[in-house]
Amino acid sequence: MEYTQLGRTGLKVSRLVLGTMNFGGLTSQADSHALMDTAHDAGINFFDTANIYGKAEHKGLTEEIVGSWFAQGGGRRDKTVLATKGYGNMTQDGTPWNVTSWPNHDRLSALNIRRAVEASLKRLGTDYIDIYQFHHVDRATPFEEIWQAMDVLVQQGKVLYVGTSNFPGYKIAQANEVAARTGRLGLVSEQCLYNLAERRAEMEVIPAAQEYGVGIIPWSPLHQGLLGGALRKERAGDGSRTKGGRSAAGLADPAVRAQVQAYEDLLAKHELEPGEVALAWLLTRPGVTGPIVGPRTAEQLESALRAVELELSEEVLTGLDEIFPGPGPSPEAFAW
Repeated sequence: MEYTQLGRTGLKVSRLVLGTMNFGGLTSQADSHALMDTAHDAGINFFDTANIYGKAEHKGLTEEIVGSWFAQGGGRRDKTVLATKGYGNMTQDGTPWNVTSWPNHDRLSALNIRRAVEASLKRLGTDYIDIYQFHHVDRATPFEEIWQAMDVLVQQGKVLYVGTSNFPGYKIAQANEVAARTGRLGLVSEQCLYNLAERRAEMEVIPAAQEYGVGIIPWSPLHQGLLGGALRKERAGDGSRTKGGRSAAGLADPAVRAQVQAYEDLLAKHELEPGEVALAWLLTRPGVTGPIVGPRTAEQLESALRAVELELSEEVLTGLDEIFPGPGPSPEAFAW
């Protein structure tokens, strides 16, 4: 496994991030524990979760599964850089995570940040969170209040670093400018949707992150399976991951389907696996700390691990850019 600094910090993290979103939903507790053990054995030390992950009727289940794994001992917690998130409604009645049924039980008020962190610590069975991430922008709460709440948690030793997820570039800048004015470290990471098929982050988010020393942690690196050999699996009758969501919508579009076909043809020519190439490409991108991989099986995790050792030739990189052209340099791409 390769390691890198998280943004401008001294924290060393693996180039792959183990995503736990499937734990408790698509993946049983026993299988989740086995995947985390396999990840540690392979040198992955960076795990990502969120307070809302689990099931609609059992939000927080994923954190509980991670916590039960930590409880087995063997240095599991000490070897793990643990990142979790807060923002969404945690009402356990099947209410969608982004719809609140009671005031002050979601978003980033000082009250809810304190409540969310304390609840996550309890579920995770730990006394500190390495990176606490804001899962979404809260347009109603000023960063002065947010940073004051985080100061208390940092001083208590309950949170070490602060990151974000799904923030636009201007909010990354705003958050860090407010932090800088008061001598705080500010944001150190941003999780964003970024992959070969979705490169809009290159317009503003990644330039802002690089300017402020914020590490980029891409989520959905395979674009919900679209970049993982979707057409090949479809032909083989193994398209369970492409029957819904972003991948199905993409393949229904003739232009996207042709693009994915060109992608798979290019990689077949070079005898490369699509999912591994999609991850390896992200590891070449400026500002990227490491993509989040969310395996459901040991085989999927093993495939992701091979991507770290995969070196893409200039011919392949050029071909990928031709098939999935990015927006170009910022601000030139949109300014003229």
